[in-house]
Amino acid sequence: MKLYYSPGACSLAPHIVLRELGLPFESQAVDLKTHRLADGTDYYTINPKGYVPLLKLDDGQSLTEIAAMLQYLGDLKPETGLIPTAGTMQRYRVIEWLTFISSELHKSFSPLFSAAMPEAGKQIFRDKLAQRFTLLDQHLADKSYLMGEQYTVADAYAYTILSWKDAVKIDMSAWKNLEAYIRRNAARNQVREALHDEKQAA
Repeated sequence: MKLYYSPGACSLAPHIVLRELGLPFESQAVDLKTHRLADGTDYYTINPKGYVPLLKLDDGQSLTEIAAMLQYLGDLKPETGLIPTAGTMQRYRVIEWLTFISSELHKSFSPLFSAAMPEAGKQIFRDKLAQRFTLLDQHLADKSYLMGEQYTVADAYAYTILSWKDAVKIDMSAWKNLEAYIRRNAARNQVREALHDEKQAA
């Protein structure tokens, strides 16, 4: 498999999961400003959507959206517990978290990176994120990870998005459980490996 990613982007989530699974893969950095690869290839010819991540499968097919990609990867090695068995309530809970992270966290963080977004607009998204952080903080009061003590693909995605807090200058000190959760994720060897790999390519 080949993962197309950009350092610091949401593509860190499948990068972490690939390492958690111990699966062989290639990684290809994409310059999202120019939409070009290092060899000059136009990324739009690979992914017409223009954004990362994209996972090129061994059979030549491609997957692009994170929620679909993470479920696909988890199902490759179900014995790891990174995603519960299809059809179980636990599986739907992970999908519930993936949807929440995508719609409530990812899409609320993104405008904070826009130079075109006025400060008043950014404050609306900061306020929305604060509400979501409070919900997460309460949920994590007695849990190590989103699903309890079992690390799942949802944690890789949540950590990736929450790690943007420093880049957009969000102080998380009001949410102690959430802060501890971020540190817990950051301490995982596979997370550190993925971050190191991406830093080398940045």
